[in-house]
Amino acid sequence: MAFGAVAAAGGAVAQPPGPTGPAPVPALDLDRYLGTWNQLAAVPQPFNLDCARDTRAEYTLDPQGDVAVHNSCTTWSGGRNEIRGTARVNDAVTGAQLHVSFPGVPGQEALDGPTNYIVTALAPDYSWALVTDPTRLSGFVLARDTALDAPTWDQVRAAIAGAGQTPCMYLTSPTPGGWPDIAPLCLR
Repeated sequence: MAFGAVAAAGGAVAQPPGPTGPAPVPALDLDRYLGTWNQLAAVPQPFNLDCARDTRAEYTLDPQGDVAVHNSCTTWSGGRNEIRGTARVNDAVTGAQLHVSFPGVPGQEALDGPTNYIVTALAPDYSWALVTDPTRLSGFVLARDTALDAPTWDQVRAAIAGAGQTPCMYLTSPTPGGWPDIAPLCLR
């Protein structure tokens, strides 16, 4: 960690370190994390602007021991949008920091790379998860079901704040049985 120094009154004064990335959950059981996740809210990203509703991620173990990623959604025109990639665990201690790559996507083609997927909060029963990245510019609320009850949403909002973000950054993702429209999560 680097510390900046400033000359003051003839001496150098150490500055506090800059903000660190969000903390991962203490331990992620990858086998329990595999499966289908519904996106219930997300920080808008260029790659998901075509998605109008029913955004899902399916994670399976591939023969190399990495995670095969299959993301899909229903587009604004009613069609299907999907992409396939690979996630590799970068953090042997917690298992909750990964590098996700997508062939053909500029900047995300390499299988090995820096962490860009951090599971920062996770329900004890793996029914919902909060995922972000080291810069906190992305974020995804994922759930096994297509809806969460009000007390669980309160837990999710607290987890978002705990990760150093604001629920206002997140837009709800329409799902069957969940919220039918897109709105800032802080207004729900």
